[in-house]
Amino acid sequence: MKRFSLLPLAAAFLFPACEGNHGTPGKPEVALVMKSLANEFFKTMADGAEAYRKQNAESFELVSNGIRNETDLAQQVALVEQMIARGVAAIVIAPADSKALVPVLKRAQDAGIVVVNIDNRLDREVLAGSGAAIPFVGPDNREGARLVGEELAKQLKRGDQVAILEGVPTAFNAQQRRAGFEEAMQTAGAAVVAVQSASWEMEKANSVTASILTAHPDLAAILACNDSMALGAAAAVKAAGKEGQVRIVGFDNISAVQALIREGRILATADQHGGQLAVYGIEAALSILKGEAAPADKKTPVDLITQAQLP
Repeated sequence: MKRFSLLPLAAAFLFPACEGNHGTPGKPEVALVMKSLANEFFKTMADGAEAYRKQNAESFELVSNGIRNETDLAQQVALVEQMIARGVAAIVIAPADSKALVPVLKRAQDAGIVVVNIDNRLDREVLAGSGAAIPFVGPDNREGARLVGEELAKQLKRGDQVAILEGVPTAFNAQQRRAGFEEAMQTAGAAVVAVQSASWEMEKANSVTASILTAHPDLAAILACNDSMALGAAAAVKAAGKEGQVRIVGFDNISAVQALIREGRILATADQHGGQLAVYGIEAALSILKGEAAPADKKTPVDLITQAQLP
């Protein structure tokens, strides 16, 4: 899997897309706050946002942020606080946690900053309790996971044992992907014998999968709630000599997983179009900054990817 270098923590993973002030009259600065840039999905998201900025250079300025790993909630909160202090006009955020980021995002709104939620939906009850009204722009993760699970089900027999690698359990998208996988497996009559979190991370997924394979030698499949974990699972399955016996699916359609799908080592994934996801959020933020009403939640595409869909 391709790795991406990260700046020292002191730099707060802040990557200005252009030099100059923090927004000029008629040209607001939009902050994109993502999760781990070690995950190819978020590097793709950042690249898509930067390409959109270049196409609309007269409309807004962009500053992109990322955290060291998927569970570094304190650092993501700190990034939002930095953006408040910087005085950006808008924050477009893929929160690492659906609840923990709400208070600081409410502070951003109270400071007059437009906030748009992408990728991982903020918790509705926590939002309501805080008094924040933050639109969500993103895919139906449950539907996407169900599509992937149904594709896997074509390869399973009733009673086959399967395991689920979930992401950070407090993240709404992790909960929804797990639910979609479980629905597909229930319909197929498969037995979910293990559900363990690997926190979205490849290395952790490798070790968790190795343990699951030992505990369940007849395992037929692993459903990973993102592609980084699918890569870790694939490495563990190969090390155990169980390629061909244990099928693997993922979610995100990163290039490293596309290579394994072509090789037949991973069966399927879901494409939530990461390169466009931040763009949808930026477009929503810019429309609000122009004085338009905050948009209703917007559902974005998610598509099943198998060998048949790859060039």
